[in-house]
Amino acid sequence: MEDKCPEPIHCKVPAAARRRAAAVCRAAGEPLTVEEVVVDPPRAYELRIKIVCTSLCHSDVTFWRMKVRIAGPISFPIARVRVYAIVAAALLAQRLRVVESVGEHVEGFAAGDSVVPTFLSQCSECTDCKSSRSNVCSKYRFAVRPGMPRDDTTRFRDAGGSPLHHFLGVSSFSEYTVVDVTQVVKVDPALPPPTACLLSCGASTGVGAAWKLAKVEPGSSVAIFGLGAVGLAVAEGARICGASKIIGVDLNPEKDELGKAFFPFTPCNCSEYLSRSLV
Repeated sequence: MEDKCPEPIHCKVPAAARRRAAAVCRAAGEPLTVEEVVVDPPRAYELRIKIVCTSLCHSDVTFWRMKVRIAGPISFPIARVRVYAIVAAALLAQRLRVVESVGEHVEGFAAGDSVVPTFLSQCSECTDCKSSRSNVCSKYRFAVRPGMPRDDTTRFRDAGGSPLHHFLGVSSFSEYTVVDVTQVVKVDPALPPPTACLLSCGASTGVGAAWKLAKVEPGSSVAIFGLGAVGLAVAEGARICGASKIIGVDLNPEKDELGKAFFPFTPCNCSEYLSRSLV
């Protein structure tokens, strides 16, 4: 892998092959289409990454279903189904990727590095990034935009040359993507890709909620409402922090057994209480 003067990459759809070029959302709520795309070289402070493994976040589905149009028709490759209601999008998805090439002024990353992209930036320079009380960068603020965070332009084009825009600066349902250097984290290459890709959103969100936000203390009792991917990660974070009792609250009784497979906890199916009078 060469990181000097990279050229555009054509992600083609092989005949009768399982590997695809990019899954593109052309309209909110409509099936994704597998298309050939062109991924331009990274510009300054950017990395082009080859996707090794990606997974789906439920919030992707939420954005994909939205029908609110933003700033006219836009297309973008979809990875992590976060389609923010624009005509055509490349979604995010939780993902693991390998750096293929880097742009100018990129430090700390090189071709071949194993990385995990995130939709929140970390410039490590602003007041909020330096503070232990915030995780939202104030220099490169979170925003739902169709392009890259520094210039709002796209690095994706379809077979006809029309732009395919990014979603939250990360589009992983494509063989290659381009991300800003502030939205990528280097990981141990020995980490299994199916596990590593979960760290970009659900797992880190849940563990961080218990560890950094709630600041769970050893011996404390913790109640978790909702035992989805994030909820289970919260439970794991609480366990790591030393919680003595973890109560899992969910309407779906199947989540009880799912939770028990990960950690010892006290299930609470609140659906049985919904029919009772609170008076």
